[in-house]
Amino acid sequence: MSKLSAVRPAYWIAGVLLAASVVVPLLVSTYAKDEPRLWGFPFFYWYQLLWVFISAITVSISYWLVIGVEKKRRAAEGLGAVKEDDR
Repeated sequence: MSKLSAVRPAYWIAGVLLAASVVVPLLVSTYAKDEPRLWGFPFFYWYQLLWVFISAITVSISYWLVIGVEKKRRAAEGLGAVKEDDR
């Protein structure tokens, strides 16, 4: 079995979520416009601010996915619960 096939789906999902949170805001063509306006703010400003919140959500989801897999892995290996010091 290759190392790539040993990676759990949760890690792939977390990686895709984190990559999307970084790459999409860097695509200038998605936000390089003035319209539509939201409460008088040009699209550029509120779109970028929206991605701050979306990124926070995707990072949280990724964190919980990876922590869940790690808890299961540690339990299977008899290592006990994940401690605050181990993170």
